[in-house]
Amino acid sequence: MRIVRQVVNLFRESTFLAYREGAPGCVVIDPGAYAPEERDALLQLIRKNGLVPEAILLTHGHTDHIFFVKALQDMFGIPVYVSREDEPLFPYSVRTTRMLGLIPPETDFRRTDIADGQVIRAAGLSFTVIRTPGHSPGSSCFWERDERVMFTGDTLFAGTIGRTDLMLGEYDDEIRSIMDKLMPLDGDIRIYPGHGPESTIGTERTGNPMLEPWGEAETEAAETDALEIHGI
Repeated sequence: MRIVRQVVNLFRESTFLAYREGAPGCVVIDPGAYAPEERDALLQLIRKNGLVPEAILLTHGHTDHIFFVKALQDMFGIPVYVSREDEPLFPYSVRTTRMLGLIPPETDFRRTDIADGQVIRAAGLSFTVIRTPGHSPGSSCFWERDERVMFTGDTLFAGTIGRTDLMLGEYDDEIRSIMDKLMPLDGDIRIYPGHGPESTIGTERTGNPMLEPWGEAETEAAETDALEIHGI
């Protein structure tokens, strides 16, 4: 499995491409490219690797994660998987983006609802949905079990957790989501958050100051560059 990370927009959001080497398809996670040059760069990466997007996975509906969703869906005719619990965030994202003096994202893309435990198959990959409400009501993580990789959006970061002071955020829900659903998983699962460097479940279990210690030996978390290709 190959993972390409592109850091985009004012909020330094991480957009990911995930694909199997030698296979034609890819999955796009949280396409937040705002500027034309950011969008062109992502499309060039797709073309350079001979890929065709087959699905978009959204960890949640905040502005910085959805800027490029509508355009990608129109280009490739692909489904967008996101929890319907985040529907109230789409008009909110438009309002808040305008308040910042930015062009708001187009939010009239077609959406496919997701459920906890559902398996989404695309581009030869299988992502198990882990619903993790807290940062937003519909926040979700996407876990590729066979590859030991999880995209955690803004639920869990390296060394911290997602903020809950935005619209419909709920701190207690977020802590329950992380402690009940993520921390019991195997420590070697590598996490790719929506902002900042990658980490592992084990590293966060023992070294994340926002979580109570679990007593597991620490493992090293490797930082990634702004745009880097990883072989898993």
